Parts: sequence; structure tokens; C-alpha cells
Amino acid sequence: MFAAERRQLILEMVRANGAVSLRELARVVQTSEVTVRRDVRALEAEGLLDRRHGGAVLPGGFTRESGFPQKSHLATAEKTAIADVAAGLVEEGEAVVVGAGTTTQELARRLARVPGLTVVTNSLLVAQALAHANRVEVVMTGGTLRGSNYALVGSGAEQSLQGLRVSRAFLSGSGLTAERGLSTSNMLSASVDRALVQAAAEVVVLADHTKLGTDTMFQTVPTDVMTRLVTDEPPPHDDRAATELQALADQGVQITIAGGVASGGAGDGPAGRRPRRESPLPVQRRGAHQLRSAGPLPDPQPGERERARVADLRRR
Repeated sequence: MFAAERRQLILEMVRANGAVSLRELARVVQTSEVTVRRDVRALEAEGLLDRRHGGAVLPGGFTRESGFPQKSHLATAEKTAIADVAAGLVEEGEAVVVGAGTTTQELARRLARVPGLTVVTNSLLVAQALAHANRVEVVMTGGTLRGSNYALVGSGAEQSLQGLRVSRAFLSGSGLTAERGLSTSNMLSASVDRALVQAAAEVVVLADHTKLGTDTMFQTVPTDVMTRLVTDEPPPHDDRAATELQALADQGVQITIAGGVASGGAGDGPAGRRPRRESPLPVQRRGAHQLRSAGPLPDPQPGERERARVADLRRR
């Protein structure tokens, strides 16, 4: 297949699905991921698509939502690291809300090891991950099944959340900016996510670096409502992600960056888990409740160190 033919097919796949992994593109066009990455770079230079870590998406700020099969192959290592840290925030016996998404599904798999936990969710995938967990109670919302992400949406889901109060909500989305906060491409999903937020005392957003700087149609969690963002470290020269991280921190969102695996055994966290390395930025909204740290206590005067780290990300 000639390069022009490959690139046309790649473009058609991205337009049809919204987001496609490099692995899937290489399989369809029957070439290596290195060649596909070069093709994607060329198409991005023409403004026909945007590159993301491990894949390609539709161009522009307001991207459409891709289906679960496409999402599940994007940034898998980053989602795993984020889920490890997020699970370390949950205490035994807590009641939490977990929204729909591939990252929250990874979180649910880890929450299955937290005894005495109650999880409220509108996600069939989250419920399935917890179905056989010992001493974990799963409460499903009502609603209409949205097949593209296996989530319950609509008025039934929203009404079932009325009067509910839990310690914190874990939510993901399609995009995250400091200006608008977390957003998604589907109106019904956005409405249910807003209801989930209202049920929680604290809101933890789970978003890998590919979501940073991306804006989609429907706002779900405004920046001033976010308590904490758990994300991964942006790659070098990703100025957009680093800029958004700094802007979010400046607005009082506590940033936790998941990194390398930390060794440790039983007693290193809830249910004997120790989350991956994390670096919370100390900037916090006035009056916001301090979340329990997912790692060791920071060194004295951490503010300068962490601000320098974010500044370094922006320079790279």
C-alpha cells in the first residue's frame, strides 16, 4: 500500500471512530507502528487529525466521543498508574461514587480489595469489576443503558442519586482544561456525572495527560468543584499538558502525578496496597478538605520543589 493510500485509510478510521490506537491502525493498514506513527505525524501537520499518546483523534478542541473499544487501547499504562494512586485514597469502610469510563474501570478492579467498601455507580463495567469482591457492596443507579460506554443514563439514573451523600466521587471524562474543568461529548452522560458530583463531599478527577488541554461539548465538573486531579506525567515537549497542569494548580486543584512503581507489602496502604509514586502540588482551594496522602509525607518546603517541577515540564 502506498503512503497516500495508507494515510487516507487512517484518516477514514479516525473520522469513523473519533479515536484509534496506533496498534489498531497498524493492524488495519498492515504495516508497523513506526510507519503508522510517521503517517499520523504527517496528517497532523496537515491539520487533518491530532496525535495522542498511543493513537490519533479527530482534530480541534471539541472532539467527539469514541467508543469503549477504542478508548480501552489508549494510554493503558497511564490509566493503570492513575488507578493505583486513586485506589490508595480510599479507606476501608468508605462509601464512594465511581463514574463510567475506562480509567474508572481500572480503579474498580483495585477497589475490589478494599473491605467494607460501598460503591455507587452507573457503570456496568465498574459493577462487573466489583461483582465478586468480598465485603464490597455495589449500588447501581437506575436509568437507560447507553451501549457505547456501558453506562446507565437519563432521568432514572439522576433521580436514583437524589438524597445520596458519599465521601468522594471518582470521575473521568473526554477532556480537561483549567478554564472549563472536566467535560464530555455526550449530553446524557454529562448530566448523570453532574448528579454524581452533587452526591459527593469531594471530587477526584482521573485523567491521563492526553485529556489535558482537550475541550469537549458538555461540562461535567467545573474547576472550582474539583478537589484533586490524578494524572500521569506528560511526556517531554508536551507544553499544552504542562501548561494546563500549572493553571489547574493555580486555581486550587491538588495535582497528584502517578509515576514509577513503589515497592511495598502489606500495611503500606488500604488493603495492603501501596500506590505508585505521586507528587501532590500543595496549592489548595481555601477551605477545601485535605485528602489523605497517597504516598509518603513530603519533604519540608514542598511548594518550591513541586512548582519547579511543573515549570520544568513546561520548559521541556
